[in-house]
Amino acid sequence: MPHFAVLPVFFALLAVGMPIFMVLGFLSLVLFWGEDFPLINMAQMVVDQLNSIGIMAIPFFVMAATFMQRGGIAKALIDCAQAWVGGRRGGLAIVCVVAATIFAAISGSSVATALAMGTILVPAMIAAGYERHFAVGVVGSSGTLGILIPPSLAFIIFAIIADESVPRLFLAGVIPGLMQAGLFVLWIMYYTRKRKYPVEEGLPRDQFLAVNLNAIPALLLPVIVLGGIYGGFVTVTEAAALSALVSIVVSVYFYKGCRAGEVLGLVGESVRITAVIVFIIAGALLFGHWITDAGIASDLVEFVVSHDLEAWQFLLFINVLMLLLGMFLEVIAVILITVPIVLPILEQLGISTIHYAVVVTVNMELALLTPPIGLNLYVLSSISKAPIGEVIRGTLPFILIMLCLLLVVTYIPAISLWLPEMVYGK
Repeated sequence: MPHFAVLPVFFALLAVGMPIFMVLGFLSLVLFWGEDFPLINMAQMVVDQLNSIGIMAIPFFVMAATFMQRGGIAKALIDCAQAWVGGRRGGLAIVCVVAATIFAAISGSSVATALAMGTILVPAMIAAGYERHFAVGVVGSSGTLGILIPPSLAFIIFAIIADESVPRLFLAGVIPGLMQAGLFVLWIMYYTRKRKYPVEEGLPRDQFLAVNLNAIPALLLPVIVLGGIYGGFVTVTEAAALSALVSIVVSVYFYKGCRAGEVLGLVGESVRITAVIVFIIAGALLFGHWITDAGIASDLVEFVVSHDLEAWQFLLFINVLMLLLGMFLEVIAVILITVPIVLPILEQLGISTIHYAVVVTVNMELALLTPPIGLNLYVLSSISKAPIGEVIRGTLPFILIMLCLLLVVTYIPAISLWLPEMVYGK
């Protein structure tokens, strides 16, 4: 197949409804076959790269997110956040951002965060008199924090493809993630005051202590995961396994959000989600090998060098490209397809891989909110029974905030690099 035909065929296969992992696998098979590449070697390449200790973290974090969403952990976090910040104008919306930030520090998944927050807080906000589009906009946008604040599945997948340090990537997402949460809260405070939302009642004093004590097991989860990694007690994969185990125990025996008999079913659901992710990774790894073997990556490097592109120009181009791709492809697919192509160019332009990973991840947060593929839009539409157009309307102010954050993170690398360099050195 001629190289110029690859992209049209790729989008044509997606347009007819073929799953992304099949598109990547099928194209790779055809392309390698056309170059007389031994098919047995293709299988061996994928097995070798999937045979990674880092990739084992994915099923455990998926499992942890599943149990936290279903097992009462999310509700405990929301109740705790409401005890501290709920008694004010726009309190429930601020609670959503705070609880989503904490939930993100355990789950690593944006969709799980949006689901967990949405099922509880969207009905509560609507009942409290919030406009429906604003309620779903807050939850959908807060859910995107799940892939920026560590531990993040997006960072783990990026690390596997780029052979980068997962702990460094996790640290790089902390400051941008907290900045995003803070900007969301400021917008909520402005909007609810402008719209004259009523001041909400806070939690009665006699319940304050009980609610906080009840949240301790949930609040300990990010301490166990991130504290274990950065304290040097466990690896990322071991922390993921520990997170899954503790989530199951806490969900079943402390919060009793799910029964012991439901555990196997939820584990099976986690396995199905993981299988989809791994199939996409396998297809993307094959496609990435073809890109390298066909010389496309080296051609792009030569193009950048010959046209004297500066780092800021390249990053601007990448941001536009990522935003466009994110409208039509799943988050994981965009990371897996583009990273192998871009890595050699980063080295040529002196751009840090860690910094680039954060830029990509903020772009992918936006992808979760942009039609026609934005997953969080459909999650919130399903929960609230609101039309997609209404959900998009609610997310627009938050999308603008995230675009501003993207520009700041792109052109001020220290925001991403300061924390990992302080902990690990340059």
